[in-house]
Amino acid sequence: MSAYNDEVFMKMAIDQAKKAGEAGEVPIGAVIVLNGEVISEAYNLRETKQSSIAHAEVLAIDEACRKLGTWRLEGAELYVTLEPCPMCAGAIMLSRVERVIYGAADPKGGCAGTFMNLLQDERFNHQSEVVSGVLEEACGSLLTEFFRELRARKKQERQLRQAGMELE
Repeated sequence: MSAYNDEVFMKMAIDQAKKAGEAGEVPIGAVIVLNGEVISEAYNLRETKQSSIAHAEVLAIDEACRKLGTWRLEGAELYVTLEPCPMCAGAIMLSRVERVIYGAADPKGGCAGTFMNLLQDERFNHQSEVVSGVLEEACGSLLTEFFRELRARKKQERQLRQAGMELE
C-alpha cells in the first residue's frame, strides 16, 4: 500500500474520530480496508454504550467479521487515529489483521511499539506489520483539543459549584 493510500484511509479514520468527539466520546476512529475497499468503520463508544470494550478498533473488527462471515481478517489493514491499547492489540492479533496503520502514538498505553509492541512479538502466532505516524499531527490534535476542552469544562463546573456553595 502506498503512503498516499495510507493517508486517504487515515483521513476516513479521522472523520470517524470527529464523530466520536461530536458524541462526547474520546475522538478515536478506525477503518478496516481489504483489497483496497473499506469494509468497516467505527469510532469510540465507551461512554455511549457504557462499555469498556467499545473501542473503535474492536467495533470495527466486529463489524468487519460480521460482514465477511469470518473471524479471520487475513489481508486486512486497520487504520486507527491512536495507537492501539493492549486490548485492541489483542483483538487485532487474534483476528489476523495484516497491517496496522496508526496516527498518534500513545506513550502511556500504546501496544504497537511505543509502550510495548504486542503486534510484532514473535512469541505470538500472528504478527502485524505496523506503520506509525500517518497524519500524526491531525490525529494528535483531535485528542489534545478534546482533553483541553474537557479540562476547561470540568474546571468551570467546579467553579460554578463552589460559587453556588458560597451563595448558600
